[in-house]
Amino acid sequence: MKLHQDASDHEEAAQPVARRRLGAVKRTVTLVAVLFTAFHVFATFLWIAPSSPLRDVVPGNALQSYMIPMFGQSWSVFAPEPINGDYRLQIRAVVTTDGEAHETEWVDATAAELTMHTHNLFPPRAAMTANDLASRFKGAYDKLDQEQKDVVALGYYNGDDWRDRMEAALREHSDDAKVTNYMAMERLITAYSTQVAYAMWGNDVTQVQFAASRQNVIPFDQRHDPDAKRPEVQAVPIGWRGLVEEPGQSRDKFAEIFLKGVEESSQ
Repeated sequence: MKLHQDASDHEEAAQPVARRRLGAVKRTVTLVAVLFTAFHVFATFLWIAPSSPLRDVVPGNALQSYMIPMFGQSWSVFAPEPINGDYRLQIRAVVTTDGEAHETEWVDATAAELTMHTHNLFPPRAAMTANDLASRFKGAYDKLDQEQKDVVALGYYNGDDWRDRMEAALREHSDDAKVTNYMAMERLITAYSTQVAYAMWGNDVTQVQFAASRQNVIPFDQRHDPDAKRPEVQAVPIGWRGLVEEPGQSRDKFAEIFLKGVEESSQ
């Protein structure tokens, strides 16, 4: 009887301690949630507000790294110029096996990544990479002169200096910031295409080619016309390219995520 009473007294004494611990955990979680929410609201305010010295409160590229691509916002969803088109990035490769080369079919990287948004409350940042690259790349391409567009339509893939030769050819027509911007975007999209190619067709890939395009939606004033058709696709003609890999890229991790999207998009 005494042992039973002692056990009951011990349990009663332990209950307030457990409640205090649980209360401390709840307060800690609440505090962390409040601080994160406050930071997110502040970061969003800095991102969408006009550029000012206030942005220097967040050092380096921390603000951009946090906001893009998951939380990127702009006023382009509103009139008078809302977003009115879709971007698409397709990739294919040349695979050389036993000295014999053959071209692969195109794979739609944008469609593969968009599957990561379906039934996913917290989609990964990778879910918008192809769309973002296609948009930024086409923007850089559109600023080139016609002679420069003719240059990038050629194939550059032989030798380790192929990028240098292409840049030199572009600068023969105009040596300015638009070439620098284009070459930076081409490196990014080629590095991405290289990872897609390795994921899809293995390590025997020797060249890649990407097709970035935009297609506008049906104009607003034709929205009730049953015969209305979307405008033609605005494609960017790009030749074959050599492979580009950046430090820190992982073929295995990229393939693990990307191939899952390809499988789901084909269903």
